[in-house]
Amino acid sequence: MHALINRRHALGLLAAASLVPSRSFADVAQQRTEFRDDLAKHFFDEETVGTFVGYKVDDYLIIASDKDRSGEAKLPASTFKIPNSVIALETGVVGDPDKDVFKWDGVTRSIEAWNHDHTMRSAIAVSAVPVYQEIARRIGAERMQKYLDLFDYGNRDIGGGIDQFWLTGNLRIDPIQQVDFVDRLRRGTLPVSKRSQDLVRDILPVTKVGDAIIRAKSGLVGAEAGKPSLGWMVGWAEKGDARTVFALNMDCKEPRHIADRMKLTQQCLADIGGI
Repeated sequence: MHALINRRHALGLLAAASLVPSRSFADVAQQRTEFRDDLAKHFFDEETVGTFVGYKVDDYLIIASDKDRSGEAKLPASTFKIPNSVIALETGVVGDPDKDVFKWDGVTRSIEAWNHDHTMRSAIAVSAVPVYQEIARRIGAERMQKYLDLFDYGNRDIGGGIDQFWLTGNLRIDPIQQVDFVDRLRRGTLPVSKRSQDLVRDILPVTKVGDAIIRAKSGLVGAEAGKPSLGWMVGWAEKGDARTVFALNMDCKEPRHIADRMKLTQQCLADIGGI
């Protein structure tokens, strides 16, 4: 209980944040919050706008690039593959992320890596939207709603279609809520089995940077329609014993901005000592 109280203190009693969907980060956790203009400059330098929120676990310190966008809720896109994976394992829709195979439906899509059979591990690695749409259909609306409520995930609204609500539908989540959710997964404190959480942590894509590693999931609003508009990167960095949980989103105005999601994430993490 002590750890939970500390986390809730550090993150400013974020359980209440969902009651105010557009709550500004400025209203949450002011005592342990820093706003850093140098982080915002990275987005400016790439001729776009965005936000970065980092939670330095050992220091109970949140560092954000701005006071406003860091609290603005947006479609999660493929960052929703994180909770979707947890729910799939917990409900038994996926028994083994390395053995259960989702057959390609034969529809040729513009992203070549999607046009194959996949396990859940290979699907999350290439962010295969069709696989996770099938997973969501198998989970079904009733169980999906139950778990989003249990997770207190974003606005918890699955309106807009069981295989579309995180892509084009009603689900919204802000960077602070992303950090809160990911931190609970990292610590294994979501209200589901240890196994489900351990497996999802294990299948998250890993990027090595020097002596640090980043476990993260990207998201791209509009990717499945070939019209990207907003990019996400959420996860945590591990450097020695230190952990930094983070969420970044940015407007993707040009194709190069898609690759900039990880580049800017690494720049911001380096600036705050996370990698």
